[in-house]
Amino acid sequence: MTQRLVTLADLHYARTLLDGTTVRTRLVQFERSDKNRSLFLKPENQQPIGAFKLRGAYNKIASLTDAERHRGVITYSSGNHAQGVAYAARALNTKAVIVMPNNAPTIKREATAKLGAEIVLVGPGSDERKTKAEELAAHHGYVIVPPYNDEKIIAGQGTIGLEILEDLPEVETVFSPLGGGGLISGVAAAIKLTNPKVKVIGVEPELAADAQASLRSGKIVQFPAEKVSRTIADGLRTQSIGPINFDHIRAFVNDIITVTEDEIRAAMKLLAANLQTVAEPSGAVATAGFLFHADQLPKTKLNVAIISGGNIEPAMLEDLRRG
Repeated sequence: MTQRLVTLADLHYARTLLDGTTVRTRLVQFERSDKNRSLFLKPENQQPIGAFKLRGAYNKIASLTDAERHRGVITYSSGNHAQGVAYAARALNTKAVIVMPNNAPTIKREATAKLGAEIVLVGPGSDERKTKAEELAAHHGYVIVPPYNDEKIIAGQGTIGLEILEDLPEVETVFSPLGGGGLISGVAAAIKLTNPKVKVIGVEPELAADAQASLRSGKIVQFPAEKVSRTIADGLRTQSIGPINFDHIRAFVNDIITVTEDEIRAAMKLLAANLQTVAEPSGAVATAGFLFHADQLPKTKLNVAIISGGNIEPAMLEDLRRG
């Protein structure tokens, strides 16, 4: 059954709720652009939590009733959504419980704890943390704040698309990282509902290419946890996209391409040369897609790639800059 797609009204209302909480990030021109194929970067690493996830999390929790917020919220996340929920819950005086995988980057786990959230650790599979969160929600009455399969989450993330169109109305192609599908669902809806001529391309790691497989087959495909956990892009280790996200992807996304682990690292190294655009692995995949797969892409001059997050382990960043 097709889910309800978010509307422009949903997106603009989300923007009013986010005003004063999220940063209105500005496009940065990529230094290696050329006049025939230029790239602008949308640096969501500049959000208070270092990633775009605050947009959807805050929109969802702010949309709850007072009674729902009083019960507390729970989510399941490898890191950035965890921080988004923790930050939003603290701002809205709500208890937050986060179910995280035991292989989540230390920097993300510690940042989530510092925001006052209660953390519950489980195994590496995305299904494991979802199941645990549902059990705890049923037992304690917490409201679940899904990481991507939710209209309020999608609408919050989609405010990125509204901002891109305001800053670069002539944009021809937008590249978005793709994990569970929340970011690309919202961004693609904002773009296509405003200007259907703009192309939207999803980019995901080869090792976690379940969204591409789903789009190609016409049904949601699930990848095993042991496969997706091998990608360096920890924020994109979801085993499958959500049903609501799948409907948005089919409605608004032109194509999905994949990048290798070496391509992700190479993009990270280039982005790290500018302090404004430092990206964690997941945040670099859209840029990697633009840089290394021109033969698969639309021949467009004005392009935007979203840097979804910059919460990179210090040792990894040092290795990139040294290498």
